[in-house]
Amino acid sequence: MPNENLSEAKKAKKDEFYTQYNVIEKEMNAYLEYDPDVFRGKTILLPCDDPEWSNFTKYFAQNFDRFGLKQLISTSFAAESKNYKGFYQPTLFEKNDPKYDQNKSTRNGKIFTLTCDRTGDLKVNVDDLEWHYLQGDGDFRSEEVKRLRDESDIIITNPPFSMFREFLAWIMEADKQFSIIGNMNALTYKDVFPLIKENKIWLGPSITSGDREFQVPDDYPINAAGWRIDDQGRKFLRIKGVRWFTNLDHGRRHQPLPLMTMSDNLKFSKHKEIKGKTSYDRYDNYDAIEVPFTDAIPSDYDGVMGVPISFLDKYSPEQFEILGATQRGCHDEVPDTRKYDDYWEVRQSGKKTGSSGGKTNENANLLGNDGKKNYFINKDGRVIQSAYQRIFIKHRRETSK
Repeated sequence: MPNENLSEAKKAKKDEFYTQYNVIEKEMNAYLEYDPDVFRGKTILLPCDDPEWSNFTKYFAQNFDRFGLKQLISTSFAAESKNYKGFYQPTLFEKNDPKYDQNKSTRNGKIFTLTCDRTGDLKVNVDDLEWHYLQGDGDFRSEEVKRLRDESDIIITNPPFSMFREFLAWIMEADKQFSIIGNMNALTYKDVFPLIKENKIWLGPSITSGDREFQVPDDYPINAAGWRIDDQGRKFLRIKGVRWFTNLDHGRRHQPLPLMTMSDNLKFSKHKEIKGKTSYDRYDNYDAIEVPFTDAIPSDYDGVMGVPISFLDKYSPEQFEILGATQRGCHDEVPDTRKYDDYWEVRQSGKKTGSSGGKTNENANLLGNDGKKNYFINKDGRVIQSAYQRIFIKHRRETSK
């Protein structure tokens, strides 16, 4: 039981990542560069927030006039309702306000709204924010926050990582524009990848590699690489694999990826896995070639290609068509060239591993490879998961009239 409690505590703490101002600013600037009026006349909702000090609230409040916003709404989740209940103390901003209620401070969420100049200084900014307690705890799934969602035009936040799927479904249910932060692994989720494939959502342009720094609670245990404590005692942790997920358009999305021909890649590629070979590796049960690096996609190959999921950082829907993925399958667009009647045969060495049903440790190797790229096979002989996940794509070619 103690170990289980510790595990749950660690999981809950991973949802307490607070986004840096410059990370927000860089992403929003990309949308504004593509469409300077992207936020004009819009109501923006910032759920899953801590409005008193949130950088999301601060950023949009400070730029309210410049963006031409109609309204800004920011909500918080009650401290008592969080899975991770760290030390909580209300801010002086809240305690010094006549509306302060000691019981509601921990049990109720808060809502901050910004619509007009309340201070008389002829500008709308953070000083004009109004606030009150929500009736409930501020859970985004509550009817109270759903009503705010339905009244808004754009939803922007860093939702709890553990609830990313549910939060995205909550947005899509209301058919809203959005920009949210999530882990890159979410790209392959069964309820996320189809949205990527159908160009209903895509990745934002400002984070394409490396890690990003997030503030964490003061009592967050710092026991990993990539952390620091600033001169004010605040803790920060660098998190790998984060991305912006959005349906707001941006210029990068429409820039074609510069590519070399297949022959030039085989001669000049900077990757030893490509350079000097006579051809690209092929899958043994798909009519597709393996392209282990995005910059090694051949410009003149018209067939199906398996590429890394990081390809989506540079994906242009005008240049490529997404057919499927190793975990999600693409059997309609890419018929199997081989199925395994006896899936024990899949392992080239002939050694049997796993059990006789469902997912196994058997691997369908690329033709001619050394067995290191393992593809897990289900009992029907279909590839269902790859140790190196791949997205299957094709070039879009203009057809002559």
